[in-house]
Amino acid sequence: MSVESVTIEGARERWVRTGGVELCVAELGDASQPTVLLVHGYPDSKEVWSEVAKRLAERFHVVLYDVRGHGRSTAPAPLRGGFTLEKLTDDFLAVADAVSPDRPVHLVGHDWGSVQGWEFATVQRTQGRIASFTSMSGPSLDHFGHWIKNRMSRPTPRRAAQLIGQGAKSWYVYMLHTPVLPELAWRGPLGKRWPSMLQRLEKVPADGYPTGSLPQDAAHGAWLYRDNVRARLRRPRPDAFAHVPVQLITPLDDAFLSPQLYAELEQWAPQLIRRTLPAKHWVPRTRPDQLAAWISEFVRTNEDGTPARDTVATGPYADRFGGQLVLVTGAASGIGRATAFAFAEAGARIVAVDRDAEGATRTAEMSRLIGAPEAWGEAVDVSDEQAMEKLAEKVATEYGVVDVLVNNAGIGLSGSFFDTTAEDWKKVLDVNLWGVIHGCRIFGRQMAERGQGGHIVNTASAAAYQPSRALPAYSTSKAAVLMLSECLRAELAGRGIGVSAICPGLVNTNITSTTHFAGADAQEEKRLQKKTSRLYGLRNFPPEKVASAILRAVVKNQAVVPVTPEARGAHLLSRFAPRTLRAIARLEPPL
Repeated sequence: MSVESVTIEGARERWVRTGGVELCVAELGDASQPTVLLVHGYPDSKEVWSEVAKRLAERFHVVLYDVRGHGRSTAPAPLRGGFTLEKLTDDFLAVADAVSPDRPVHLVGHDWGSVQGWEFATVQRTQGRIASFTSMSGPSLDHFGHWIKNRMSRPTPRRAAQLIGQGAKSWYVYMLHTPVLPELAWRGPLGKRWPSMLQRLEKVPADGYPTGSLPQDAAHGAWLYRDNVRARLRRPRPDAFAHVPVQLITPLDDAFLSPQLYAELEQWAPQLIRRTLPAKHWVPRTRPDQLAAWISEFVRTNEDGTPARDTVATGPYADRFGGQLVLVTGAASGIGRATAFAFAEAGARIVAVDRDAEGATRTAEMSRLIGAPEAWGEAVDVSDEQAMEKLAEKVATEYGVVDVLVNNAGIGLSGSFFDTTAEDWKKVLDVNLWGVIHGCRIFGRQMAERGQGGHIVNTASAAAYQPSRALPAYSTSKAAVLMLSECLRAELAGRGIGVSAICPGLVNTNITSTTHFAGADAQEEKRLQKKTSRLYGLRNFPPEKVASAILRAVVKNQAVVPVTPEARGAHLLSRFAPRTLRAIARLEPPL
């Protein structure tokens, strides 16, 4: 073993000799901890993992190596036949034996690193050397071959569409099988333009990746395809069953691989859990925080000996939100509490925020019981800008950057325009509008600066587009929230941050019992609150349904989401029959 110069900050490098090649291996973290071994894809080198590796190194012994012919590892001679999965398996075993001779490693692969990983996780000679496998953006060639054969032997319109769709996404595979041309392209104009193409098309940060070895890596890596793809797709192994727990992370906007490729994966990987990300192909560079969190959780789970399936939340969208950090304002009751619980059921980490400290703490405690791996209650008045600034600083320092922000805190105000005082206006705008502005500005800026996407949900109301003579101040505040959401959605789209405005109608929450009625004395206000609560109770639309709509809005990146039949009806009228809606607004409320 010889030590060479370091290419990843803080890494220790060594060389592993195997099968006529020398592999450059980098190690980070405490070697006494469980080993996480990261395998890169095409046309990458080990540096694609640098951001994920440094996060994992805080807890684990992290190992990266340049696949033969890539980065600083030497290439086989001759190239033809030197990149078969059998030889790549030899390389993996040599590295694993060198860096973790006495303990199995936790394998993580991206792109062709994942293709290799499936081979390592399914062949008999690696049994006992792998503790778990995290796969992303790279299917098993054997599974892929069976997937194609199943659709060709039992064709249906849907299966034919899947074949055609994946065939179109795989255009580059055909190109890489042509002789000489790929090598010329990579060593010429394509190699020079590739970094800017990744930045423009994949939103990969311009931070020194890819490395200068890219043209050579890509030229050598073409043999990964030529040595393996056609042979395995024609004659896929019938025994390609994973003998380790598998975590599948699927980027939903992958330009090269369809999510349908993994539809039948449970039959090949009995101990499978699924995760999904609204991201493109190069997630090790664009979403390192989320990958590091999921990999850490999966490794810890398997180190503790707990079956993977039992540790993952089972609520709707658990594959999407598991491990993500979600902050909900107005979380002590009503829609806010229901939303915190829904995200908790999906395995998210919860920050429950409310000016009611006891209620926020109770929501956090219940969230942990429901399924949140971690949850915290924070007492903050969202209308207080300085308090929100301090909250954001604390959350970022202690819990991380928020992945999903739900600006839900709000208060009710009813009464005629002339009965509504300036103080009434200030109070409702401070909470309903400025509270949302503070949340979007402070937490949204953190999301944007992190550069890994996210989502903002703002709770507006059907009152945002349905005028009412009884709700001038409240409706104005919610209409402003709706327009703010639309403007932010346009501005943040290029940064991978979605924005949704949720517009509930009559929902059975305690906001009615605390609504202020302008112009009414204390006794009359109590009567009106009681009557309004009774009407909403008779309507009995539960806040849990609004919470479900919020999760769905994030998953589908919906812009404006009316919730309840009356909200949807008013939204349609506002677009196609506004005069009817104005006529309804003139009616005296039934109070």
